[in-house]
Amino acid sequence: MRTPVTVIGAGLGGLTLARVLHVHGIPATVYEAEPSPTARAQGGMLDIHEENGQLALRAAGLLDEFRGLILEGRQAMRILDRNGTVLFDQPDDGTGGRPEVQRGELRQMLLDSLPAGTVRWGHKVSGVRALGEGRHEVTFADGGTVVTSLLVGADGAWSRVRPLLSTATPEYVGRSFVETWLFDSDTRHPAAAKAVGGGSMLALAPGKGIQAHREKGETLHTYVALTKPRDWFATIDVTDAAAATARIAREFDGWAPELTALITDSDTAPVLRLLNALPIGHRWDRVPGVTLVGDAAHLSAPNGEGANLAMLDGAELGTALAAHPDAPEAALTEYEQAMFPRSTEAAAEGAQGYELMFGENAPHSLVTAFTGHP
Repeated sequence: MRTPVTVIGAGLGGLTLARVLHVHGIPATVYEAEPSPTARAQGGMLDIHEENGQLALRAAGLLDEFRGLILEGRQAMRILDRNGTVLFDQPDDGTGGRPEVQRGELRQMLLDSLPAGTVRWGHKVSGVRALGEGRHEVTFADGGTVVTSLLVGADGAWSRVRPLLSTATPEYVGRSFVETWLFDSDTRHPAAAKAVGGGSMLALAPGKGIQAHREKGETLHTYVALTKPRDWFATIDVTDAAAATARIAREFDGWAPELTALITDSDTAPVLRLLNALPIGHRWDRVPGVTLVGDAAHLSAPNGEGANLAMLDGAELGTALAAHPDAPEAALTEYEQAMFPRSTEAAAEGAQGYELMFGENAPHSLVTAFTGHP
């Protein structure tokens, strides 16, 4: 017997799970709070790694479609100091294992691979409760309910499903990002475009940085990193775009103008992204009929692995359920016992990466990590 699976959240992890289940003939329904696939911009670029994200896409039977989304040349990377001096420059020679795609296009590819009606849009979860014997009732904001004997929380940082398994909640990591966008950069912002180059650029100093990526159509997407308490960011009125931009830029006084232009010349209002994380090593005891994938299970500050791990979680859970059609608990146990150490290792490595990027020896510490030379 193949137990129908109820998935909460139509992000990359939940959709990969639904797709792998579909490949194996297992019915799944995905409930998503957003009213439609286009209700919200889906973020910027993602590098999809050979060792996790691409394995998930292979299990989903979508590798060829994925390759059609790759933006050539975007694996190039350079590290600069605050003066704009290039300390490390790695071109994209086509041999890298982390090709870049647009997150929105990847999500749409997954959506297109599912049978019509798999995703139920406009279903915001207001509560979940255990009914006993592995069954759970999900209640939606419109008052509707669904009862399921196999529930998967793929609903991100503030998961409504997580409390069934764990009392852990995300906590602020002491650093945040401010997002800006420059459009038609080669024409309208040539100095900044030259500084960023063909792929990603990291301009770093202790406690702060300007991280930019060249996306489609000459778009430069920037994440400005500042190590500050939540209260500091709370004093910035992001509804006053000009004042907020000026306040953020002031933290980079004296930096090269082609770098600060990524803040001051933004074609959009700055967007504050407070960074939260679950404890490294977050895990739970097996609870019948329910598990988590992606950020719901192991939220970390952005480290390049979140989307990849979410997709691998979804693929491995789907594969395990297919391998144990009459024993879903065995499948959930198998999935969790592989997922826990994998996510713990990634979170620990991510924390080390942040120290290289923003610690007292930045940016030279990161250059040394890549080159082996101080």
